[in-house]
Amino acid sequence: MAGSRTPAVELDVAGRTVRVTSPDRVVFPRDITKLQVVEYFVAVADGITGALLHRPTTLERWPKGWHEGAHLATRMPKPDDPKGDGFYQKRIPKGAPDYVETATIAFPSGRTADEVCPTEPAVVAWAANMGTLTFHPWPVRRDDVEAVDQLRIDLDPQPGTDFSDAAAVAPHLRELLGELDLRGYPKTSGGRGLHVFVPLEPRWTFTEARRATIAIGRELERRLPGQVTTRWWKEERGEAIFVDYNQMARDRTIASAWSIRANGRATVSMPLDWDEVPDVHPDDFDVLTAPGRFAERGDLFAALRADRDPALDCSLDAALDLAARDEANGLEDLPYPPEYPKMPGEPKRVQPSRDKDRDRSKDAVGD
Repeated sequence: MAGSRTPAVELDVAGRTVRVTSPDRVVFPRDITKLQVVEYFVAVADGITGALLHRPTTLERWPKGWHEGAHLATRMPKPDDPKGDGFYQKRIPKGAPDYVETATIAFPSGRTADEVCPTEPAVVAWAANMGTLTFHPWPVRRDDVEAVDQLRIDLDPQPGTDFSDAAAVAPHLRELLGELDLRGYPKTSGGRGLHVFVPLEPRWTFTEARRATIAIGRELERRLPGQVTTRWWKEERGEAIFVDYNQMARDRTIASAWSIRANGRATVSMPLDWDEVPDVHPDDFDVLTAPGRFAERGDLFAALRADRDPALDCSLDAALDLAARDEANGLEDLPYPPEYPKMPGEPKRVQPSRDKDRDRSKDAVGD
Protein backbone atom coordinates (compact mmCIF):
# COMPACT_ATOMS: atom_id res chain seq x y z
CA MET A 1 0.00 0.00 0.00
CA ALA A 2 1.21 3.50 -0.76
CA GLY A 3 2.16 5.83 2.05
CA SER A 4 0.31 8.98 2.99
CA ARG A 5 1.24 12.65 3.06
CA THR A 6 -2.04 13.73 4.62
CA PRO A 7 -1.74 15.40 8.03
CA ALA A 8 -2.81 13.43 11.08
CA VAL A 9 -6.42 13.64 12.27
CA GLU A 10 -7.43 13.87 15.92
CA LEU A 11 -10.58 12.08 17.08
CA ASP A 12 -12.43 12.47 20.34
CA VAL A 13 -12.94 8.92 21.62
CA ALA A 14 -15.03 8.87 24.79
CA GLY A 15 -13.30 11.96 26.10
CA ARG A 16 -9.75 11.09 25.01
CA THR A 17 -7.96 12.47 21.98
CA VAL A 18 -6.64 9.75 19.68
CA ARG A 19 -4.33 10.78 16.86
CA VAL A 20 -4.77 9.01 13.51
CA THR A 21 -1.64 9.22 11.40
CA SER A 22 -1.67 8.68 7.61
CA PRO A 23 -5.49 8.83 7.70
CA ASP A 24 -5.89 8.36 3.93
CA ARG A 25 -3.69 5.26 3.74
CA VAL A 26 -5.67 2.58 1.90
CA VAL A 27 -6.02 -0.43 4.22
CA PHE A 28 -8.25 -2.59 2.02
CA PRO A 29 -8.53 -2.85 -1.79
CA ARG A 30 -12.08 -1.46 -1.61
CA ASP A 31 -10.44 1.95 -0.97
CA ILE A 32 -11.18 1.70 2.74
CA THR A 33 -8.77 4.00 4.51
CA LYS A 34 -7.12 3.87 7.90
CA LEU A 35 -9.34 6.71 9.10
CA GLN A 36 -12.44 4.72 8.10
CA VAL A 37 -11.11 1.71 10.03
CA VAL A 38 -10.58 3.77 13.17
CA GLU A 39 -13.95 5.47 12.73
CA TYR A 40 -15.56 2.03 12.39
CA PHE A 41 -14.20 0.98 15.78
CA VAL A 42 -15.40 4.25 17.29
CA ALA A 43 -18.88 3.65 15.83
CA VAL A 44 -19.11 0.21 17.47
CA ALA A 45 -17.16 1.26 20.56
CA ASP A 46 -19.55 -0.22 23.12
CA GLY A 47 -19.51 -3.57 21.34
CA ILE A 48 -15.78 -3.94 20.68
CA THR A 49 -14.85 -2.55 24.10
CA GLY A 50 -17.28 -4.97 25.76
CA ALA A 51 -15.73 -7.89 23.87
CA LEU A 52 -12.23 -6.94 25.06
CA LEU A 53 -12.94 -5.42 28.45
CA HIS A 54 -10.42 -6.49 31.13
CA ARG A 55 -9.14 -9.32 28.89
CA PRO A 56 -5.49 -9.86 27.91
CA THR A 57 -5.56 -9.27 24.17
CA THR A 58 -3.25 -10.17 21.30
CA LEU A 59 -3.19 -7.58 18.53
CA GLU A 60 -3.23 -8.71 14.88
CA ARG A 61 -1.52 -5.79 13.17
CA TRP A 62 -1.37 -4.92 9.46
CA PRO A 63 0.56 -1.61 9.52
CA LYS A 64 0.53 -1.13 5.75
CA GLY A 65 -2.93 -2.60 5.21
CA TRP A 66 -4.14 -5.81 3.62
CA HIS A 67 -3.79 -6.71 -0.05
CA GLU A 68 -4.20 -9.83 -2.16
CA GLY A 69 -1.36 -12.20 -1.39
CA ALA A 70 -0.54 -10.50 1.92
CA HIS A 71 1.25 -12.71 4.44
CA LEU A 72 0.45 -13.01 8.14
CA ALA A 73 3.63 -13.81 10.04
CA THR A 74 3.66 -15.49 13.43
CA ARG A 75 6.37 -13.16 14.68
CA MET A 76 6.99 -9.43 14.27
CA PRO A 77 8.58 -9.07 10.81
CA LYS A 78 12.04 -7.67 10.20
CA PRO A 79 12.23 -4.46 8.14
CA ASP A 80 13.68 -6.35 5.17
CA ASP A 81 11.09 -9.17 5.29
CA PRO A 82 8.76 -8.63 2.30
CA LYS A 83 6.38 -11.31 3.62
CA GLY A 84 5.74 -9.61 6.93
CA ASP A 85 2.57 -7.74 5.97
CA GLY A 86 0.78 -8.68 9.18
CA PHE A 87 1.83 -10.13 12.54
CA TYR A 88 0.57 -10.97 16.02
CA GLN A 89 1.74 -8.73 18.85
CA LYS A 90 1.45 -10.39 22.25
CA ARG A 91 3.39 -7.82 24.28
CA ILE A 92 2.41 -4.19 24.74
CA PRO A 93 4.11 -2.05 22.08
CA LYS A 94 6.76 0.41 23.17
CA GLY A 95 5.56 3.98 23.54
CA ALA A 96 1.95 3.06 24.37
CA PRO A 97 -0.05 5.87 26.02
CA ASP A 98 -0.32 5.72 29.80
CA TYR A 99 -4.03 4.86 29.60
CA VAL A 100 -3.23 1.54 27.89
CA GLU A 101 -3.25 -1.00 30.70
CA THR A 102 -1.86 -4.54 30.70
CA ALA A 103 -2.36 -7.99 32.16
CA THR A 104 0.36 -10.59 32.71
CA ILE A 105 -0.31 -13.97 31.12
CA ALA A 106 1.68 -17.21 30.98
CA PHE A 107 2.28 -19.17 27.78
CA PRO A 108 2.39 -23.00 27.64
CA SER A 109 6.19 -22.73 27.64
CA GLY A 110 6.06 -21.06 31.05
CA ARG A 111 7.23 -17.69 29.73
CA THR A 112 5.12 -14.66 30.59
CA ALA A 113 4.14 -11.45 28.82
CA ASP A 114 2.36 -8.22 29.59
CA GLU A 115 -0.44 -8.02 27.03
CA VAL A 116 -2.66 -5.07 26.24
CA CYS A 117 -5.77 -5.23 28.44
CA PRO A 118 -8.41 -2.83 27.05
CA THR A 119 -10.43 -0.85 29.55
CA GLU A 120 -11.91 1.91 27.35
CA PRO A 121 -12.68 2.71 23.67
CA ALA A 122 -9.58 4.91 23.23
CA VAL A 123 -7.38 1.82 23.63
CA VAL A 124 -9.11 0.19 20.65
CA ALA A 125 -8.77 3.33 18.52
CA TRP A 126 -5.09 3.67 19.49
CA ALA A 127 -4.46 0.04 18.49
CA ALA A 128 -6.34 0.55 15.20
CA ASN A 129 -4.10 3.52 14.38
CA MET A 130 -1.14 1.12 14.69
CA GLY A 131 -2.73 -1.14 12.09
CA THR A 132 -4.63 -3.52 14.36
CA LEU A 133 -7.57 -5.04 12.50
CA THR A 134 -8.35 -8.11 14.58
CA PHE A 135 -8.36 -8.33 18.37
CA HIS A 136 -7.75 -11.74 19.96
CA PRO A 137 -8.80 -11.62 23.63
CA TRP A 138 -8.18 -14.44 26.09
CA PRO A 139 -11.26 -16.10 27.67
CA VAL A 140 -10.21 -14.84 31.10
CA ARG A 141 -10.30 -11.61 33.11
CA ARG A 142 -7.19 -9.86 34.31
CA ASP A 143 -8.13 -10.25 37.98
CA ASP A 144 -7.69 -14.03 37.57
CA VAL A 145 -6.02 -15.06 34.32
CA GLU A 146 -6.28 -18.76 35.21
CA ALA A 147 -10.10 -18.80 35.52
CA VAL A 148 -11.84 -19.28 32.16
CA ASP A 149 -15.11 -17.34 31.96
CA GLN A 150 -16.06 -18.04 28.32
CA LEU A 151 -16.47 -21.35 26.51
CA ARG A 152 -15.67 -20.79 22.83
CA ILE A 153 -16.85 -23.33 20.27
CA ASP A 154 -15.36 -22.93 16.79
CA LEU A 155 -17.31 -24.58 13.96
CA ASP A 156 -14.61 -24.63 11.28
CA PRO A 157 -15.61 -25.66 7.72
CA GLN A 158 -13.14 -28.03 6.09
CA PRO A 159 -12.41 -28.19 2.34
CA GLY A 160 -15.60 -29.08 0.51
CA THR A 161 -17.78 -27.32 3.09
CA ASP A 162 -18.60 -23.68 3.79
CA PHE A 163 -20.51 -21.37 6.11
CA SER A 164 -23.86 -22.91 5.16
CA ASP A 165 -22.65 -26.28 6.45
CA ALA A 166 -21.59 -24.72 9.75
CA ALA A 167 -24.98 -22.99 9.93
CA ALA A 168 -26.69 -26.37 9.45
CA VAL A 169 -24.86 -27.70 12.52
CA ALA A 170 -25.78 -24.65 14.62
CA PRO A 171 -29.32 -25.68 15.70
CA HIS A 172 -28.02 -29.08 16.83
CA LEU A 173 -25.30 -27.37 18.84
CA ARG A 174 -27.85 -25.01 20.37
CA GLU A 175 -30.04 -27.96 21.40
CA LEU A 176 -27.08 -29.81 22.92
CA LEU A 177 -25.96 -26.74 24.84
CA GLY A 178 -29.48 -26.40 26.26
CA GLU A 179 -29.38 -30.01 27.45
CA LEU A 180 -26.11 -29.19 29.24
CA ASP A 181 -27.55 -26.05 30.88
CA LEU A 182 -25.37 -23.82 28.71
CA ARG A 183 -26.53 -20.69 26.86
CA GLY A 184 -24.68 -20.05 23.62
CA TYR A 185 -24.34 -16.85 21.62
CA PRO A 186 -23.40 -17.23 17.92
CA LYS A 187 -21.36 -14.95 15.68
CA THR A 188 -19.79 -15.16 12.26
CA SER A 189 -16.05 -15.66 12.34
CA GLY A 190 -15.75 -13.06 9.60
CA GLY A 191 -14.38 -15.86 7.43
CA ARG A 192 -16.09 -19.15 6.55
CA GLY A 193 -16.85 -20.36 10.06
CA LEU A 194 -19.24 -19.86 12.95
CA HIS A 195 -18.33 -19.22 16.58
CA VAL A 196 -20.54 -19.88 19.60
CA PHE A 197 -19.56 -18.38 22.96
CA VAL A 198 -20.96 -19.36 26.36
CA PRO A 199 -20.61 -17.19 29.49
CA LEU A 200 -19.19 -19.24 32.35
CA GLU A 201 -18.74 -18.86 36.05
CA PRO A 202 -15.09 -17.73 36.29
CA ARG A 203 -13.87 -20.84 38.09
CA TRP A 204 -12.83 -23.28 35.36
CA THR A 205 -9.31 -24.10 34.23
CA PHE A 206 -8.19 -24.16 30.60
CA THR A 207 -7.87 -27.93 30.86
CA GLU A 208 -11.47 -28.28 32.06
CA ALA A 209 -12.82 -25.93 29.39
CA ARG A 210 -10.95 -27.80 26.65
CA ARG A 211 -12.14 -31.16 28.02
CA ALA A 212 -15.76 -29.93 27.99
CA THR A 213 -15.37 -28.69 24.40
CA ILE A 214 -14.07 -32.08 23.29
CA ALA A 215 -17.09 -33.75 24.89
CA ILE A 216 -19.50 -31.35 23.14
CA GLY A 217 -17.76 -31.95 19.82
CA ARG A 218 -17.87 -35.72 20.24
CA GLU A 219 -21.57 -35.64 21.06
CA LEU A 220 -22.21 -33.61 17.91
CA GLU A 221 -20.24 -36.25 15.97
CA ARG A 222 -22.53 -38.95 17.32
CA ARG A 223 -25.64 -36.98 16.40
CA LEU A 224 -24.37 -35.81 13.01
CA PRO A 225 -22.08 -38.56 11.67
CA GLY A 226 -20.21 -37.41 8.59
CA GLN A 227 -21.20 -33.78 9.15
CA VAL A 228 -19.10 -33.03 12.24
CA THR A 229 -15.61 -34.13 13.27
CA THR A 230 -13.21 -33.64 16.15
CA ARG A 231 -10.29 -35.25 14.31
CA TRP A 232 -7.18 -33.14 14.86
CA TRP A 233 -5.31 -34.40 11.81
CA LYS A 234 -6.54 -32.84 8.58
CA GLU A 235 -6.08 -36.08 6.64
CA GLU A 236 -8.80 -37.67 8.80
CA ARG A 237 -11.43 -34.90 8.80
CA GLY A 238 -13.03 -35.31 5.39
CA GLU A 239 -15.69 -32.87 4.17
CA ALA A 240 -17.09 -32.01 7.57
CA ILE A 241 -17.34 -29.23 10.14
CA PHE A 242 -14.40 -29.46 12.50
CA VAL A 243 -15.07 -28.59 16.15
CA ASP A 244 -11.71 -26.98 16.88
CA TYR A 245 -11.47 -27.96 20.54
CA ASN A 246 -7.92 -26.62 20.84
CA GLN A 247 -9.25 -23.09 20.62
CA MET A 248 -9.92 -23.60 24.35
CA ALA A 249 -6.27 -24.41 25.06
CA ARG A 250 -4.12 -21.83 26.82
CA ASP A 251 -2.87 -19.04 24.51
CA ARG A 252 -5.16 -20.08 21.64
CA THR A 253 -7.57 -17.24 20.99
CA ILE A 254 -10.48 -16.46 18.66
CA ALA A 255 -11.16 -13.16 16.91
CA SER A 256 -13.43 -11.03 19.08
CA ALA A 257 -16.93 -9.96 18.16
CA TRP A 258 -16.77 -6.73 16.11
CA SER A 259 -13.18 -7.37 15.00
CA ILE A 260 -12.30 -6.75 11.36
CA ARG A 261 -10.86 -9.68 9.41
CA ALA A 262 -7.95 -9.31 7.01
CA ASN A 263 -9.62 -10.17 3.71
CA GLY A 264 -10.74 -8.49 0.51
CA ARG A 265 -14.15 -7.48 1.81
CA ALA A 266 -13.00 -6.20 5.22
CA THR A 267 -15.60 -8.39 6.90
CA VAL A 268 -16.52 -8.12 10.57
CA SER A 269 -17.02 -10.92 13.09
CA MET A 270 -20.72 -10.26 13.66
CA PRO A 271 -22.86 -11.31 16.65
CA LEU A 272 -26.12 -12.94 15.58
CA ASP A 273 -29.46 -14.08 16.92
CA TRP A 274 -29.86 -17.83 16.59
CA ASP A 275 -32.77 -17.45 14.17
CA GLU A 276 -30.57 -15.38 11.83
CA VAL A 277 -27.88 -18.02 11.41
CA PRO A 278 -29.46 -19.93 8.48
CA ASP A 279 -30.16 -16.78 6.47
CA VAL A 280 -26.95 -14.74 6.66
CA HIS A 281 -23.53 -14.94 5.04
CA PRO A 282 -20.26 -13.62 6.50
CA ASP A 283 -19.93 -11.19 3.58
CA ASP A 284 -23.12 -9.46 4.74
CA PHE A 285 -21.18 -7.73 7.50
CA ASP A 286 -18.21 -5.48 6.80
CA VAL A 287 -16.61 -2.24 7.93
CA LEU A 288 -19.12 -0.21 5.94
CA THR A 289 -22.33 -2.03 6.91
CA ALA A 290 -21.65 -3.10 10.51
CA PRO A 291 -22.07 0.34 12.14
CA GLY A 292 -25.65 0.58 10.87
CA ARG A 293 -26.46 -2.85 12.23
CA PHE A 294 -24.90 -1.97 15.58
CA ALA A 295 -26.98 1.22 15.78
CA GLU A 296 -30.12 -0.77 15.01
CA ARG A 297 -29.57 -3.98 16.97
CA GLY A 298 -27.10 -3.03 19.70
CA ASP A 299 -24.54 -5.48 21.04
CA LEU A 300 -25.88 -9.03 20.80
CA PHE A 301 -22.75 -10.21 22.65
CA ALA A 302 -23.29 -8.05 25.72
CA ALA A 303 -23.94 -11.19 27.81
CA LEU A 304 -20.27 -12.16 27.30
CA ARG A 305 -18.81 -8.96 28.77
CA ALA A 306 -16.41 -9.31 31.70
CA ASP A 307 -18.61 -6.96 33.73
CA ARG A 308 -21.84 -8.85 33.01
CA ASP A 309 -24.45 -9.80 35.58
CA PRO A 310 -23.23 -13.04 37.25
CA ALA A 311 -26.78 -14.39 36.84
CA LEU A 312 -25.88 -14.91 33.15
CA ASP A 313 -23.05 -17.29 34.01
CA CYS A 314 -23.34 -20.99 33.23
CA SER A 315 -21.79 -24.08 34.81
CA LEU A 316 -19.60 -26.66 33.03
CA ASP A 317 -20.66 -29.44 35.41
CA ALA A 318 -22.97 -31.23 32.95
CA ALA A 319 -20.48 -30.95 30.08
CA LEU A 320 -17.71 -32.34 32.28
CA ASP A 321 -20.01 -35.20 33.31
CA LEU A 322 -20.41 -35.95 29.59
CA ALA A 323 -16.62 -35.90 29.23
CA ALA A 324 -16.29 -38.33 32.14
CA ARG A 325 -18.74 -40.75 30.51
CA ASP A 326 -16.77 -40.63 27.25
CA GLU A 327 -13.55 -41.35 29.11
CA ALA A 328 -15.17 -44.22 30.99
CA ASN A 329 -16.11 -45.64 27.58
CA GLY A 330 -12.48 -45.59 26.47
CA LEU A 331 -12.26 -42.27 24.64
CA GLU A 332 -8.91 -40.71 25.51
CA ASP A 333 -7.71 -37.12 25.25
CA LEU A 334 -6.98 -35.58 21.85
CA PRO A 335 -3.76 -33.99 20.57
CA TYR A 336 -2.72 -30.49 21.63
CA PRO A 337 -1.34 -27.86 19.21
CA PRO A 338 2.19 -28.53 17.97
CA GLU A 339 3.82 -25.70 19.97
CA TYR A 340 2.68 -27.27 23.25
CA PRO A 341 4.89 -29.43 25.43
CA LYS A 342 3.67 -32.99 25.81
CA MET A 343 0.60 -32.79 28.05
CA PRO A 344 -0.53 -35.29 30.72
CA GLY A 345 -2.82 -37.94 29.24
CA GLU A 346 -2.28 -36.73 25.67
CA PRO A 347 -2.08 -39.45 22.99
CA LYS A 348 0.84 -39.75 20.59
CA ARG A 349 1.21 -36.53 18.62
CA VAL A 350 2.03 -38.26 15.35
CA GLN A 351 0.29 -37.87 12.01
CA PRO A 352 -1.82 -41.05 11.63
CA SER A 353 -0.50 -41.94 8.17
CA ARG A 354 3.02 -41.94 9.60
CA ASP A 355 2.19 -43.88 12.76
CA LYS A 356 2.16 -47.58 11.93
CA ASP A 357 1.54 -48.64 15.55
CA ARG A 358 -1.45 -46.36 16.15
CA ASP A 359 -4.51 -47.97 17.76
CA ARG A 360 -7.25 -46.17 15.85
CA SER A 361 -10.02 -47.72 17.92
CA LYS A 362 -9.20 -45.27 20.72
CA ASP A 363 -10.06 -42.33 18.44
CA ALA A 364 -13.50 -43.57 17.50
CA VAL A 365 -16.60 -41.89 18.86
CA GLY A 366 -18.95 -44.42 20.39
CA ASP A 367 -22.60 -44.84 19.48
